[in-house]
Amino acid sequence: MTRLSLLVLFFTIQGLSYSQTNDTLLFSGQASAWLNYNFSQDMSLWGGGRYIPQLNYSYKNNSRMFDAEASANISGSLGTIPFDSINTSGSVKPYRLWLRYSGEQFEIRAGLQKINFGSSAMLRPLMWFDKVDPRDPLQLTDGVWAVLGRYYFLNNANLWIWGILSSENLKTWEITGSNPRFPEAGGRFQFPLKSGEMAFSLHTRTARSTDNNSGLPEYDKIPEYRFGLDGKWDLKIGLWFEATHTALGKNMGIASHLSLLSAGADYTFGIGNGLNLTVEHLQAMSADKSFKKTTTLAFSGLSVSYPLNISTNISYMAYYDWRNNNSYNIINIKQTIRNFDLHILGYVNPVNYQMPYSSGESQIMAGNGIQLMLVYHH
Repeated sequence: MTRLSLLVLFFTIQGLSYSQTNDTLLFSGQASAWLNYNFSQDMSLWGGGRYIPQLNYSYKNNSRMFDAEASANISGSLGTIPFDSINTSGSVKPYRLWLRYSGEQFEIRAGLQKINFGSSAMLRPLMWFDKVDPRDPLQLTDGVWAVLGRYYFLNNANLWIWGILSSENLKTWEITGSNPRFPEAGGRFQFPLKSGEMAFSLHTRTARSTDNNSGLPEYDKIPEYRFGLDGKWDLKIGLWFEATHTALGKNMGIASHLSLLSAGADYTFGIGNGLNLTVEHLQAMSADKSFKKTTTLAFSGLSVSYPLNISTNISYMAYYDWRNNNSYNIINIKQTIRNFDLHILGYVNPVNYQMPYSSGESQIMAGNGIQLMLVYHH
């Protein structure tokens, strides 16, 4: 389906909601606009907008259900050096486009979808297929073209199996893109353990380092294997950890092996309406041999959230980069009025932005500034 035909379909059925006994058709969407002023950059004033129209269909027959989702990401932005120059950008692309067949204990979903899992909240070694930034009010991330199957056991354990179309675009924690001729595959088994749960994950792909500017040795086919272990428990305070190891089948120097470990805790204090505190730490080791102790990355995270009332929430999030002695700080005051969310954000970050995962849009927040964002849900 082309971008044009997808958009025509969305706007033709805008506002449509249809339901019978067994099937439902629903159109919804999210529109947002933002204005950002950065005190530390020459191109200091930025503004933009985004619209994500979404169509959902479901059909249920006894214990079996077929459903589908289609959505687009339509965005544009404008940056300016006041009274001097202007820089504009925009894009229209599919956001989600999947079909799913499910029963009481299983589901199979195919298409452009979001796949994420793990126990960590802020610094996530298991961020293999998404780029959700905890500081982003919209929690946006591009999807992957994949087939995902899940089976749910009666004891609350569950098994995931997936196959993903390869892309040369880098995913989180990847040093080089995938060879598009070879699909990716993996799985995850999650099971209850006392007052919490644990899970084993694995993934394999064929990477490619040709025609890159990273300075890495060039190979057309590089076998890559990822292994993950994570767990989470509720012991009056929440405790969790994530650990991953990635091994490349070619000699890529210090990038041949990557080990990541994060651990965190959260607790809600009985102060006023409830003060939630989350702390997390991430340690990374990259070396030419497995589990060689060469620390390349160390980040700590802090999140504090307090609801002033039913419609107003204030939150603060900070990261500290121990290697470069830099701190990243953002405060968000959120006000909800019916279908509208107003976010007032202030940030103090290094000008040289070096977060482990960051998009081009996040670079707008390199330095110090403020941002206003208005979000409408329909």
